Amino acid sequence: MALSLEDKKAIVTEVSNVAGASVSAVTADYRGLTVSEMTELRSNARSQGVYLRVVRNTLAKRALQGTDFECLNDKLSGPVILAFAKDEPSGAARLIRDFSKGHNNLEVKALAVGGKFYEASSLDAVAKLPNKEEAISQLMSVIIAPITKFVRTLAEPHTKLVRTFAAVADKKKAEQ
Repeated sequence: MALSLEDKKAIVTEVSNVAGASVSAVTADYRGLTVSEMTELRSNARSQGVYLRVVRNTLAKRALQGTDFECLNDKLSGPVILAFAKDEPSGAARLIRDFSKGHNNLEVKALAVGGKFYEASSLDAVAKLPNKEEAISQLMSVIIAPITKFVRTLAEPHTKLVRTFAAVADKKKAEQ
């Protein structure tokens, strides 16, 4: 079905707005996926907060102009699906990586994080990036580690003294 000019403009505007608000994007070739597999992928994307769209390459190139993901234009050829993560940099990469494990027909072409282009081989590394909650917890553990170690160091002499008294008391009980 042919798209009217207004429909094309609406698609370009929608994808451009999503790309402008996103932190990462993945392009993948979806040839060979069945309708039920595409439906499953779209359902997974919605549940993970990833915007997923099949767009004509000419429209996608126009939509990505002026955004951080303009670097993906060279990889837009053939049937391509675009996945944008709005909240966490690894969201789209994690979705595509997890889905492609069980579906060999989904082939990653390229990805971009914060305007930086990455080849498809970097998908696993980007997908392993921590999400926001994990990053905050890792940062907090690094911040609290010196304080915790200091408190343990201060408490150790007292603990050793108590253990020594307990050992002496146990020894005296055993001798009686």
